[in-house]
Amino acid sequence: ICFVVTKSFLLTCCLPIFLLGMRYYFSRKVILHYLDCALHTDMSDIEQYYMKPPGSCFWVAVLDGNVVGIVAARGNEEDNTVELRRMSVDSNYRGKGIAKALGRKVLEFAVLNNYSSVVLGTTAVKMAAHKLYESLGFKHVGVVEHYALPGMTHSLLERMFFQLRYHRYRLQLREE
Repeated sequence: ICFVVTKSFLLTCCLPIFLLGMRYYFSRKVILHYLDCALHTDMSDIEQYYMKPPGSCFWVAVLDGNVVGIVAARGNEEDNTVELRRMSVDSNYRGKGIAKALGRKVLEFAVLNNYSSVVLGTTAVKMAAHKLYESLGFKHVGVVEHYALPGMTHSLLERMFFQLRYHRYRLQLREE
């Protein structure tokens, strides 16, 4: 269509490169804003946000003296759930069962603290993350299309070049 409209072979060849460049720019911009937001909220004071409130905790996986993974649990007394948050494993140590061990730690915590269910949300595009949650017993309960990460500006260009799906999971531990 570009060639038919412009009659320019050069412009037709450059358009996909320009569009990919815009996708990269806006993806990078959104992710960096999200990381900045995370580093200035709960991750800036893990003790205050995850260790002091009752029903919340934070675990670090250490292997050979190196931090290789983290996970947090944040309790919600209103609906008696605990949210699995901030699960991350260093890319050099993935596939070694570390994420599964961290996930199990949150499940143990939920059982010990008498929560009725564990919930989580993820924007992960890799199927391995989704399979991990399902292997831990979580059930996929919904998807939010066009999810907005904290720090997004919601500009038209941002919405055109960066879109996320937010998957929600739930593991029912006991009936209320």
